[in-house]
Amino acid sequence: MTTPWGEFALTRFPEDPRDRLRAWDASDAYLLVHLAEQGVPLTGTVVVVGDRWGALATALAACEPTQITDSFLTQEATRANLARAGVVPGTVGLLTTQDPPPERIDVLLVRVPKSSALLEDQLLRLAPSVHEGTVVVGTGMVKEIHTSTLKLFERVLGPTRTSPARQKARLIFCTPDPALRPGASPWPYRYALPEGVGPASGGTVVNHAGVFCADRLDIGTRFFLRHLPTTRGTQRVVDLGCGNGVVGTSVALANPDAEVLFVDESFQAVSSAEATYRANGVPGHAEFRVGDGLSGVPSGSVDTVLNNPPFHSHQATTDATAWRMFTGARRALRPGGELWVIGNRHLGYHVKLRRVFGNSQVVAGDPKFVVLKAVKHDR
Repeated sequence: MTTPWGEFALTRFPEDPRDRLRAWDASDAYLLVHLAEQGVPLTGTVVVVGDRWGALATALAACEPTQITDSFLTQEATRANLARAGVVPGTVGLLTTQDPPPERIDVLLVRVPKSSALLEDQLLRLAPSVHEGTVVVGTGMVKEIHTSTLKLFERVLGPTRTSPARQKARLIFCTPDPALRPGASPWPYRYALPEGVGPASGGTVVNHAGVFCADRLDIGTRFFLRHLPTTRGTQRVVDLGCGNGVVGTSVALANPDAEVLFVDESFQAVSSAEATYRANGVPGHAEFRVGDGLSGVPSGSVDTVLNNPPFHSHQATTDATAWRMFTGARRALRPGGELWVIGNRHLGYHVKLRRVFGNSQVVAGDPKFVVLKAVKHDR
């Protein structure tokens, strides 16, 4: 990526030579050019929110910014990109969306996220740290910035306008108004599960902002909950890509002797999963981990993996995450262990499972969704 601060070799995480997706886009470049052309003073506390793969934090490392992200993968990509650029560790602060933000923010740069709920939550959390002189600039692709996006900035921070589009990207300029009182964040959001979805029926779900289907139970998960494995006794179960944790919580309610690991790359998701688990008073044993899939789980240590793979990486449609989840599950499972997957029929996960496991069985299906099971056999 060529910027006014130099050229940077950037990669996503995990690095894969077959990955043709860039670690930056036109909105990152537009923001950086604007900052340089307008001579925006990057002094005081500079905060970068929603940086996708560390492109902004790496380019602006000389300003010693603080990056705030919901993504473990983004943090790892940022660390790698900073190291590649020769930036001394600790120069750039790395915070999660669950960490307290800096008490004072002088420059706030916002990469607009896909989730408007996450944007709302973050702006509300950051608003007390913004002052009258704070420079606030947002950036995103045209398709990501809507009238509602601008109204959100205006409601929480102050008067807002946009730039002309450039290479299908747009900037957002916001002038903070200290007199605004936007109120407290409505997140996390709680709701009751419907009846007829297995052991978790009538239970409580807690969702932090940005977690998939934060205000209701999505129809895919609803179908999955009706067809989960009914194992008993001491079992090591992983809710892989746990989201709000309702799947793992349902397993724990059905089998109090199970040891359930909830894992997701989203800090918001893992916090939601832990809150959901605690809210339902589950008497079992659970661990909550933010990480890259099953990379930290010992080989052959798991009895069952439950998975609803995402098929988007930000705005890009890709099956790379599903492949990594399936191959990671096979490595982590003991011989005879099972991977259970829920997915849309058109995604063809049965083909991928047969390539990874050598087998795939349909457990249940309807016109839209299918639940598949793959068993690990010694090869």
